[in-house]
Amino acid sequence: MFKRKDGMSRALVRRETIAGYLFMLPSLLFFLVFVIYPMFMCIYTSFFDSTMGKDVKDVFIGFRNYVELFHDSVFLGALRNTLVIVLVSVPITCMFSLWVASAIYDMKDWACSLFRCVFYLPVVTGSVAVTVVWKWMFNNYYGIFNYLLKNMGIIDKNINWLGDPKYALGCIILILLTTSVGQPIVLYVSALSNVDQSLVEAAEVDGATRNQCFWRIKWPQIMPTTLYILVITTINSFQCFALIQLLTSGGPNHSTDTIMYYIYYTAFKLYRYGYGNAMGVILMIIIALLSAVQFKVAQTNN
Repeated sequence: MFKRKDGMSRALVRRETIAGYLFMLPSLLFFLVFVIYPMFMCIYTSFFDSTMGKDVKDVFIGFRNYVELFHDSVFLGALRNTLVIVLVSVPITCMFSLWVASAIYDMKDWACSLFRCVFYLPVVTGSVAVTVVWKWMFNNYYGIFNYLLKNMGIIDKNINWLGDPKYALGCIILILLTTSVGQPIVLYVSALSNVDQSLVEAAEVDGATRNQCFWRIKWPQIMPTTLYILVITTINSFQCFALIQLLTSGGPNHSTDTIMYYIYYTAFKLYRYGYGNAMGVILMIIIALLSAVQFKVAQTNN
């Protein structure tokens, strides 16, 4: 019987390979049924006037849904709001998380664990509970923000934070930031703890400053973590839905609509599934392009 150099027979290799694929089979089936198939159906139905009704037949309309999208002022407003959320929240989340992680990673173990727990708590807390607390804080009659600002003499009358287009989107971004920094902080603390300290000590002996040690030695070593944080934070920001649904429902006057919320509203309120899926395809393309750019930039700077 033929044997490989390491002594394993071809039959044994085949049995191990089959066993490996059998162990992967449940996850693979789950991925195909609940990820790949819905993605295919999303793209497919985006070319139809689809209502998913039993008595109404879907009508093929080609790219008409996509043409309508870019003439839809509500969708364009939702796209603009989504981009604003991403462009504001992603850099702030990454920079703030790195700053906090740099400040706490070399503290005593109990102090570092305490800070990680405090920042990570909003992540594991239910989104509904977090939203209820923030909604109370922003309440225009008895909210704590209006109370404090009036007592400090900064404002004369209560501000309708979530009901005024000037403030509503900013409030959404603020809440999103508080729930987004927990995981990046934990990841950055772990990445900084794994930096080769011998290189840092050698640089310090040669006269390198703290900033030079960070940017020349630590930063390149934590770049893979930074890339991961950028990608997941970007995706999470594009998928902002729960906050919109629970706080403003896209109002006032669509000023806080995001693509994810407008997809939900179009598909499950107006029953225009084909049109909603066309938005989903556009969102997928935007996220894929931004992720590719982030990978390219990270590879260039590494």
